Amino acid sequence: MHLEILVEDQSGKTMLDILIPKIVGEIPHTFKIHPYKGIGHIPKNMKNPKETYHRTLLDNLPKLLKGYGMAFDAYPKDYPVAVILVCDLDDKCLKMFRDDLLGMLNLCSPKPSAYFCIAIEEGEAWLLGDLTAVRRAYPKAKQGVLNSYENDSICGTWERFADAVCIGGSSTLSKKGWQAVGTEKSKWAEDVSPHMDINHNNSPSFCYFRDKLIGLARFPNENPHPRRNGG
Repeated sequence: MHLEILVEDQSGKTMLDILIPKIVGEIPHTFKIHPYKGIGHIPKNMKNPKETYHRTLLDNLPKLLKGYGMAFDAYPKDYPVAVILVCDLDDKCLKMFRDDLLGMLNLCSPKPSAYFCIAIEEGEAWLLGDLTAVRRAYPKAKQGVLNSYENDSICGTWERFADAVCIGGSSTLSKKGWQAVGTEKSKWAEDVSPHMDINHNNSPSFCYFRDKLIGLARFPNENPHPRRNGG
């Protein structure tokens, strides 16, 4: 099976480059991760979105899904292929966001096999789902900050992570600008992900992603409609 994975930034790619081989194991599957420069916004007119030159994920998603639908339809029927969107929920309503994504998918003809895995609130929630891994990567992390975190809560997740591991915390890091924040987020992913135990993670949204990936990898031919699914 082949997986095309769309992520909103470089830190997401850094994390998944390390975690996906842990999840799918040593089996003959392939994957490619495509990072974008931010999450962006779902176009108001999803049926006929305007041409966009922004490298943001959601702005480009309608044409990406339509393109994958055309490309996947040409694959041999005995070679399953799927696209997986991995992005942050931020402050959006999960149900409404998923409904919008599924509505976008349903406009595609042919429809690609596509799955939506949403980190709640942000990608750092998946790192904080394994505090043992965080502590191994950052032995001097502030334990009070880590212990007060509630998994998959809407609390300013990257800020909470920064408060635990960075000198001066999130306020100092924020003053350096978003480029510095992005660089730091990639470093956190690079430092923590190698220590993570994918079977013991307290983030429900990570477990959803992990289980979805395991199901696709182990039983790629059990999907009754491999090119017409979404979830």
